[in-house]
Amino acid sequence: MYNIALHIKSHDWIYILIIGVLFGMFMSSLGYILLEYPWLDGTIFGVILGFSITLFSLVFVSYMNKNILPKLKEVYWLPLSILFSFLSGFLGTLVGVYIADTLHLELIPAFHEEIIVIAILIGILTYIVGALLYRFVKMRNQKDVIDNEYVQSRLRSLETQLNPHFLFNALNSIAELIHHDKDKAEMAILKVSSFLRNTMNEQALVSLKDEIKNVGEYIELENIRFSDRIHLEIVGELPRWSVPKFSLQLIVENAIKHGFVSNKESLNIKLFFDMRQKIIKIENDGLAMQKKSFGVGLSNLNQRLELLCKGSLSVESLERSMFYIHLGDCCENINS
Repeated sequence: MYNIALHIKSHDWIYILIIGVLFGMFMSSLGYILLEYPWLDGTIFGVILGFSITLFSLVFVSYMNKNILPKLKEVYWLPLSILFSFLSGFLGTLVGVYIADTLHLELIPAFHEEIIVIAILIGILTYIVGALLYRFVKMRNQKDVIDNEYVQSRLRSLETQLNPHFLFNALNSIAELIHHDKDKAEMAILKVSSFLRNTMNEQALVSLKDEIKNVGEYIELENIRFSDRIHLEIVGELPRWSVPKFSLQLIVENAIKHGFVSNKESLNIKLFFDMRQKIIKIENDGLAMQKKSFGVGLSNLNQRLELLCKGSLSVESLERSMFYIHLGDCCENINS
């Protein structure tokens, strides 16, 4: 992994190219107009000059950052950066003038009479502009790293809440079983152990297929207590999406905890997938929800959706206890 000071993104170069071409075009056109030379030739020459210098900068700086500077001590970075930035402007100017001559553009006499001096001056100017851009890129990269570390820290903090939250509900269920059926209680403990093994996966995002597998294991655990009266139905084809770990499980857990009625024959939970809007819909036929506010577990999920996917969790129907998981950018992480 490169030092953040050396990492220049592809779109940065596109911006630099646009700025270089526009700056060269503006300055050259202005010079031609002031000296009463054809402004159109000046505009074209400025574009060629800006493009040529930026192209040399891209090649030299990218090669230097990737193959030279990472192998050297930081004390050598500044002089080498000055040298390569200067060469970008110097050689870019020479090549730009050569191309302009080839296209028979009218050039200001100084570009022929004092070409070396002008190339040196533009080389120095290129270094000054490059130093300013370097500062900007470094500050932007530092901000990106800090933002990423903050997000990862928040995710770790949120995920540490998952196990206690799950264990609290699971252990309450096992405590009830101990007094009624010790064999089922033992089986439940083994299921809890198997389920918690999945929490050792450090990935914040998992495939939808794996998440549904986790949900299936969780329902098996709950069905030990509820005598196989909880049913999960997947409606439609399963998309190849990535989702936050334990996202569906938390909603299913919420449905069982708040929607299941002990004297009811069964609780049916259905999953639907909206491919166009990238939404997972979860509903159940248990007790209707009383309010749209979230408790600890669902608030946790909503925050993780925001951090990981720029997504959200919403309640669309109190009567049918329907949740919408808006996946946002998570759907871009499609598994093959």
